[in-house]
Amino acid sequence: MLLVDDHPVVRDGYRRLLENTRDIRVVAEAGDGESAITLYKEYAPDVVVLDLSMPGIGGLETLGRIKAQDAAARILVFSMHDSEILMMRCLKAGATGYLTKNNGAGKMVEAVHSVARGKVFLDSAHSANILSQQLFGVLEDPLLALSPREFQIFQLLAEGLSVADIASTLSISAKTVGVHHARIMKKLELQTPTQLVRLAIRCNVIQP
Repeated sequence: MLLVDDHPVVRDGYRRLLENTRDIRVVAEAGDGESAITLYKEYAPDVVVLDLSMPGIGGLETLGRIKAQDAAARILVFSMHDSEILMMRCLKAGATGYLTKNNGAGKMVEAVHSVARGKVFLDSAHSANILSQQLFGVLEDPLLALSPREFQIFQLLAEGLSVADIASTLSISAKTVGVHHARIMKKLELQTPTQLVRLAIRCNVIQP
């Protein structure tokens, strides 16, 4: 499997946990999306465990590019974001599973085994609502208008990061962040930063 997270200490902990299981072996690790895409092509792992919050192109864009490269790729998103809307975005982009970090690492092995078999894995707290959305379309997502990069910047803005901070985090220019910011506000018909934060809270992208 390929392990993708921008924190080396976190990757080391997950790798130790996973490799204590007899039938799981981590063949490569990446600290950003660009490296993950290159390593996926080189190693063709059975499973990718992917964090969403990373510098560079970010997790959602990485997910989309790997799936474009290999439609059969099996990707488990492991994220701090406990948001059903974000889970739906990941599933629509091609993820095979989504596990929130507040579940701890205890379910990681179970999730990896499930995704390796091609079965969709969602933690039980959200699976019923996600299933309802897939069957009946009951989950409103006003953020669907945003591209993966815009959604990533929307999250960071909602978390209170400045344009300069976001530029540094994503390794892009402040001008590029400003252009995305303006597009986000226009697409979502928002006028103020407070409205953006309120929408993020309503969509459970961030916690109040």
